[in-house]
Amino acid sequence: MNKETIERLRIRASQHFLDSIAVKQEAEKTLPELVARGVMAMAQCLQSGGKVMACGNGGSAADAQHFAAELIGRFERERQELAAIALTTDSSILTAVGNDYSYDEIFSKQVRGLGKEGDILLGISTSGNSKNVIKAIEAAKKMGIKVIAFTGNGGGKIASLLDQDDIHLCVPCSRTARIQETHLVLLHGLCDGVDHLMFD
Repeated sequence: MNKETIERLRIRASQHFLDSIAVKQEAEKTLPELVARGVMAMAQCLQSGGKVMACGNGGSAADAQHFAAELIGRFERERQELAAIALTTDSSILTAVGNDYSYDEIFSKQVRGLGKEGDILLGISTSGNSKNVIKAIEAAKKMGIKVIAFTGNGGGKIASLLDQDDIHLCVPCSRTARIQETHLVLLHGLCDGVDHLMFD
C-alpha cells in the first residue's frame, strides 16, 4: 500500500470534515430561529389535519424522501404517524408528466392535485434555481400552502418568491456537498422540534 497516497487521501478526507464543521458553525448563527418557526408551522399544519409535501432533485430528492419517512415512521421516538409525502417517488407520475408536459411540471402538478390550503410544501434546492421546485412553490403559494425552502448559495431565484409567511433556510455556502450536509441537520432539527412540540 502506497503510504504517500494514503496520506494524501487522509488529508483530503480530513478537510471534508473541517469544511463541513465550519459551514455548520456559520449556519448555527442564523438558522436555528428559522428552524423554530418551521417547527411551529409544521406542528400547526399537522395538528389541523394538514400534511407536508416535500420535493427536490438528486440528493435533495433523497432528502425529501428521508424527511417524509421520518414523519410517517419515526424520528427518535415511538409516536403516531404524521402526514407527509415525498413528491419524488411515484415513477409513473414523474415519467408521465415529464413526457407529456415538461420535467419542470413534475412537482407543481402534484401540488395542485394533492395539496390543499393549510398544507406545507418543503422545497429543497441547493442552488435555489431548480425550475421544477420553483414551479411547485409558485403553485403552492397560489393555493394558500405555506412554503419552507431549503436552499444555499444565496437562495437563488427561490429567495425572490418567498414572503414573510414563508420560511427560508438558506445555508451560507456555495458548495453543493456542504449545503446538502447542512440540509440534513436542518431536516433533523425540524423532525426533533415537531416531535417535541407535539408529543412532550
